[in-house]
Amino acid sequence: MAQLKARLREDLTEAMKAQDKLRTATLRMLLAAIRTEEVSGRQSRELSDDEVLRVLARESRKRNEAAEIYAQNGRGDLTANEHAEARVIDEYLPTPLTDAELADVVDTAVAQVTEQLGEQPGMQQMGLVIKAASAIAAGKADGARLAAAVKQRL
Repeated sequence: MAQLKARLREDLTEAMKAQDKLRTATLRMLLAAIRTEEVSGRQSRELSDDEVLRVLARESRKRNEAAEIYAQNGRGDLTANEHAEARVIDEYLPTPLTDAELADVVDTAVAQVTEQLGEQPGMQQMGLVIKAASAIAAGKADGARLAAAVKQRL
């Protein structure tokens, strides 16, 4: 079992004992999302820690998007709940890269692609650069933010 998934289960038990309703509900939702991902497809499988992190990042992004929509529609109570759930999820995610660190990642990815191609990559090779940068960032940067940095660099 992935270490992160085991940690989520242990934290769920602690939250249940402490009667922390928000944390309990959020952790149950995360474990359900992980289980859904495990059984999707033709064959059931165990997720690795990297795959669990991707599920957690997706769920955090969902919460933030929902909070934004609720705020636009004047539903402050639901907005606060979504933000609270996102904060619980974010405790399990790695700290995001700063702008300077993101620029370093993009520069490294561009250098790798330049070495592979033998020439400076252009906009046509943007996908290759994003793929290399995603591998280097290892889940610490949002895909949209990473793509914007690569586009600006090229």
